[in-house]
Amino acid sequence: MFGTVVVGVGIAGLARIRDLMNPMPSSPSEHLKLLGFVSRRSFGNINEAKQISLEDALKNKDIHAAFISTENRSHEETIRMFLEAGKHVLVEYPMALSAKAAHELWEMAEQKGKVLHVEHIELLTEEYKQLKKEVAGKDLVKGTLHFTGSVLDENKSGFPAFSGIARLTWLIDLFGDLTVTSATREKQKDKNYSRMTVHFQTADK
Repeated sequence: MFGTVVVGVGIAGLARIRDLMNPMPSSPSEHLKLLGFVSRRSFGNINEAKQISLEDALKNKDIHAAFISTENRSHEETIRMFLEAGKHVLVEYPMALSAKAAHELWEMAEQKGKVLHVEHIELLTEEYKQLKKEVAGKDLVKGTLHFTGSVLDENKSGFPAFSGIARLTWLIDLFGDLTVTSATREKQKDKNYSRMTVHFQTADK
């Protein structure tokens, strides 16, 4: 069995705990054993998974891999700690807040002989696979992607472009490299409202 720990228990972290505790029959997940979860908040146990300290997770030789499901801004530091401790790492997208940091982490994982895997789970959904089929072989003339959500804490999630970067990768995966031609941001603090509008151009304009 391959010992694992989940770091962060938001929506993604709770889903990880659930899936690790109840793996699909005959799936690779059956070879993973959840040895605990790490959170700044005090929970005790969640679905029979026990809460452990970050220090214990890093030191425990029975933990071979960490599933990082924390806010974007803390990904880089947490990845570094687990790689330094000799653990494999799976992290929710995005891996870091800059390309430079991401490349440094890839190099670090390679030097340590560890797997660093970034998972963008939205690209694996049936809805997304269907969308990809629908645009295959077609020329993009013009299009709009609009999505909404609650206002996020920028100190934890990063600049708004990072809050939405998972959706922007849809466009790159569907249509290739994009260039930003303009971007504007509107904020209404009294209404707790923020909107970012970005225009992109494909490689063939």
